[in-house]
Amino acid sequence: MLQVVKTVNMAKFIKLNLILGVCLFLTSCAIFSTSMTPSQVNDTLPTLTKSRFISQAQAEEAVKANRCKYLVKGRNYTAPIGLTVKNDLKNGAKGIDDWVKLDGGNAYVLNSYKWVTVDHNGSTQLHIEFDTMLCE
Repeated sequence: MLQVVKTVNMAKFIKLNLILGVCLFLTSCAIFSTSMTPSQVNDTLPTLTKSRFISQAQAEEAVKANRCKYLVKGRNYTAPIGLTVKNDLKNGAKGIDDWVKLDGGNAYVLNSYKWVTVDHNGSTQLHIEFDTMLCE
């Protein structure tokens, strides 16, 4: 009887460890991702900035209609490295907001971004190019 109980407990222990291992593996894949897709960046970045996000097409239209003007074109910002790519993006959003405010604006246009590998461990750092704008 004691041997049956030990066998059942061992089977539960093995299942629990297997489930835990799979969960940790899946979590580590999500945490240690080194970049985001363009749609992920375009969906996430505007939610992280206080400044108004304007697409390139919207910016051109707003400038033609005299609703916005460019303050600085082609501003580059290298965000501090975060623990995750979402943290990288949060750090990038803070940098964008700081530059928009320093330039006297209230909006920005994302021109490009890239995660650059910065060490032999595969750590990445977010580089952002954007324009600052003042809009009505």
